[in-house]
Amino acid sequence: MKAFRGEPSIFTSARREDVRAELEIKGLTLRFGGITALNKIDLAVHTGELVAIIGPNGAGKTSLLNCITGYYKPQDGQIFFNGEEITHFHTHHLTKIGIGRTYQNIELFPGMTVLSNMLLARHVHCHYNVGRASLFFKSVRNEEVRHREVLEELIDFLEMQSLRKQLVGSLPYGMRKRVELGRALALEPKLLVLDEPFAGMTLEEKEDMVRFLMELNKAWNLTMVLVEHDMSVVMSISERVMVLDFGVKLAEGSPDFVQNHPQVIKAYLGDTSKID
Repeated sequence: MKAFRGEPSIFTSARREDVRAELEIKGLTLRFGGITALNKIDLAVHTGELVAIIGPNGAGKTSLLNCITGYYKPQDGQIFFNGEEITHFHTHHLTKIGIGRTYQNIELFPGMTVLSNMLLARHVHCHYNVGRASLFFKSVRNEEVRHREVLEELIDFLEMQSLRKQLVGSLPYGMRKRVELGRALALEPKLLVLDEPFAGMTLEEKEDMVRFLMELNKAWNLTMVLVEHDMSVVMSISERVMVLDFGVKLAEGSPDFVQNHPQVIKAYLGDTSKID
């Protein structure tokens, strides 16, 4: 996608108008019956940052993402996006205000093509109704052209030119992850929430995904919140890392600070002081 490499584009020119993505989480608590999945979590993510959330299995990472994106409703605490409280917003409202997401388990339609899966994400930018669409007015045609231009630029950027008409179900797992990223980007998000985007990928596929995310973050100034288990990736691309363990925030800071934090080491490796 030429636009992401410094050349003007319909897609990126629209995005430059407003890329502000200030996320603030205050005292967030989420319970499932007698189990506390998140306990008084605080986090601030600023425009243009790439912040990673890590922790052992069951730490509450995906639960936190589900609260940010409207799938779970916390019992206590508040979530703000660009100064507006969004704690109890519905998911479709959050996509309209600029929060896009990928999923730990791929949520694509395997019987549809790559292009069709990505086109579904453009519904939040449609300004015509069923009546106008059925008559295919000129305004509808112009809007459809605009949607296709956005998708073609994304397909070029993600290097999926030869796959646009292939069924998603026929693609290898790593390429499906790339399609899901493309669909999230088709929303034109201000904040991109990524739940284990590197899971199940080969080394080469991970390298490609890192390249895409870094270019989006640095050249496009796209704000990201990332959950990932691959520590080598997390520590190499993140500006800031937050660590969760059993729903409690253990530490937050630079990758170097977090890697050497004694509570983080204990959470991942156990009590190493007893090892001779």
